[in-house]
Amino acid sequence: MALAALLLLPLAVSMRAGVRLLRCSASSRGPASRAHVGLPKGVEWGRQYHRPASGAASGLPPQDKPFTVLGIETSCDDTGVAVVRSDGTILGEALASQAALHEEFGGVMPGVARDAHAEALDRVTAEALKRAGLASVADVDAVAVTVGPGLEICLRVGCESAKALALEHAKPFVAVHHLEAHVLMARLAAAEPVDFPFLTLLVSGGHCMLLLSRAVGEHYVIGSTLDDALGEAYDKVARLLDLPVGGGGGPALEALARDGSAGAVALPVPMSRKKNCDFSFAGLKTAVRRAIEKTDDARRAEPSFNADVAASFQDVAISHLEQRLRYAFELCEKAGDEWGCRPSTLVVSGGVAANAELRRRLQALCDATPAGAADGGGDDGGSWRLVVPPPRLCTDNGVMVAWAAVESLRLGRSHAAEGRDVRARWPLGPSIAQLTGEVEVPPKGYHARTAKVMRAIANTKPGKAEVDADQPA
Repeated sequence: MALAALLLLPLAVSMRAGVRLLRCSASSRGPASRAHVGLPKGVEWGRQYHRPASGAASGLPPQDKPFTVLGIETSCDDTGVAVVRSDGTILGEALASQAALHEEFGGVMPGVARDAHAEALDRVTAEALKRAGLASVADVDAVAVTVGPGLEICLRVGCESAKALALEHAKPFVAVHHLEAHVLMARLAAAEPVDFPFLTLLVSGGHCMLLLSRAVGEHYVIGSTLDDALGEAYDKVARLLDLPVGGGGGPALEALARDGSAGAVALPVPMSRKKNCDFSFAGLKTAVRRAIEKTDDARRAEPSFNADVAASFQDVAISHLEQRLRYAFELCEKAGDEWGCRPSTLVVSGGVAANAELRRRLQALCDATPAGAADGGGDDGGSWRLVVPPPRLCTDNGVMVAWAAVESLRLGRSHAAEGRDVRARWPLGPSIAQLTGEVEVPPKGYHARTAKVMRAIANTKPGKAEVDADQPA
């Protein structure tokens, strides 16, 4: 007994030290650090958000003729490389999926993903160049890579390779924001031009937000998730139903939902009484789990049960998106004068945008919603226009990285490859409140405590938050 206690003593001391460390860490954080609790994710109320390059630090490709860009994507679990011409032609692309590698873990394992990127990147790059009819990187006009946000150790694989290629071949280099690449993908893939400004619904495994996209490098967050992203909720519900989630649970759950009955399992629409543009999916996921647990064994054994759960979850999740979009459409109409623009085009991007049921219902919503007097591609008196990239271009790929770089290079922007680092967390833009200079005032619908802590953020000295436009620190 005494020996057991003696053996456990170091563990107990270690645990107490850990608790003290956590308490010390928590107590040392000021109001600005704690202020993010209860606020939408993906919003930086201070100054640490994406800014476009201020010049051509590494030069520009020839602008008097179409130029080519090699784009590299390694932010999570797929290694994607593509060569895209500045006129929008996809010359060649290649993708190495890691779905099978992560299946046994029920999700992405960062270390496994990093090693798989390192093993595949040279091969995938060579494949993309070959399909583009190019002999080597020397034949492209610029090199681009995703530098954030994402899994840091995965981002580094692509970033270090792209830097080395750009420096070795003396090519202009562009550091791409992963979320902006998703947003801009619609401008490449649409049959008709997609002009700024437009409203963006970005839905993926790690993000769910509504943006006012006014220009390349200029995006304002209208609303974001308070907890889980939509793709994350799909993954968690897929796990509850024992579906394969190695490559993301969304496709498996969507396929199962086609055989189910929406509404067969009663689930609440999240935040139905909150009239704002933020999202929440954690409670819906919990409601699904409780519904499964409360169901008797006989019903759970029926082949239709899992399909009904999947269909009911998907129906309510999309209903939540539809409700927030209605509020966003209304906000665009009412606040257009204050924002200096009134968009009438909705761009839906990110991996979840590949979901066919989501696309169908959002098309119906846009068709039924008058756009009014608007800018950005809609006709006065017409309905909202919906633009969604083809499913294969919704998920992570090298094409979106190359195209985002094309957009920047056309505007005379590039980055220095030397010393470029990655950024695992990197908000795409500030709150929409900053568009009118009201950073201390929260969007309508936030309670008094939130207003107080937001003012604490606004009054915090910039310090390290000041980020140079050319370096995603």
